[in-house]
This record gives sequence, structure tokens and C-alpha cells, in this order.
Amino acid sequence: MTTAVPASSEDANLDAACTAVAAEVARTDSKASLLLAFNGAVLAGLATIVDTGLPSVAKAVGAAAVLALAAAAVLLLLVVRPRMRGTTDRASFPYWARLDEDAIRASMRGDTRPARIRVLSTIAMRKYSQLRLAVDLSLAALALLVVAAASVLV
Repeated sequence: MTTAVPASSEDANLDAACTAVAAEVARTDSKASLLLAFNGAVLAGLATIVDTGLPSVAKAVGAAAVLALAAAAVLLLLVVRPRMRGTTDRASFPYWARLDEDAIRASMRGDTRPARIRVLSTIAMRKYSQLRLAVDLSLAALALLVVAAASVLV
């Protein structure tokens, strides 16, 4: 059961929610950038040992690791890729970019914070889902690299 919130509290809650969700979107981009750098470093390291006469098992498992890292990198790039849709949500800059000054003023007469929270939350959820899958793929690649390294030592 929901209780009624005074108007001033509702305004404060809407402002806080807008700020929090916008910060979550920014946080995903920061995490994705960090993971892209990590995956790039691992891939660069693997490129230096590709032609060093590794056993076939190590090469096969290493190739699977490279594929997992490449898939993770693609997902991470999709996390940071700007999405310029927003022509109908009426709560984002792509929509506002298509309006003239008078239409922007008219659209500001209503409270767009609930719509903005919805739009940003949808973006954040999509980014976090891709980020989570990219982390899972990166971890799988690291496990495969451990197996490849173990096969060299045997």
C-alpha cells in the first residue's frame, strides 16, 4: 500500500530520482570504459604469444578465450554507444533537439521528471544488463586462459 506524499516531498523525491538515475547511467559508462581497457590489455597480451609454438589444446582454448573477450568488448562498446532515439519520449535531449524554442518552452510547462526517470531507468537497465553479460564473458575468458596455461604446463 502506498501512502500519499506531500507535494514538496514529491518534488524532492522526483529531483533525487532524476539525479540518481542519471548517475547510474554515467556509472555504467565508467565501468564499461574500465573493462574495455582491461579486455584490450588482455587481448594485446594474447596477441604477443600467438605464434610461440603453443600446444594445440592451448591454442584451441586460447582461441575460445579470445572469442569470449571479443564478444565482451562488443557488448561494452554497445554500453557506451550513444542512442539518439527519443523522438516520442518527450523527456530527453534527442526529442528537445528537434523542437524550436517555443515548442521547448511549451514542453517545459508540464513536469517531465517522471518521464525522464522512466526513460533514464530504461537506459540504465539495458546498459547494466549488457555490462553484466560482458563481465560474465570476461570471467569465462579468464577461466579459459587458466585452462590454456595449465595445458602448457602439463
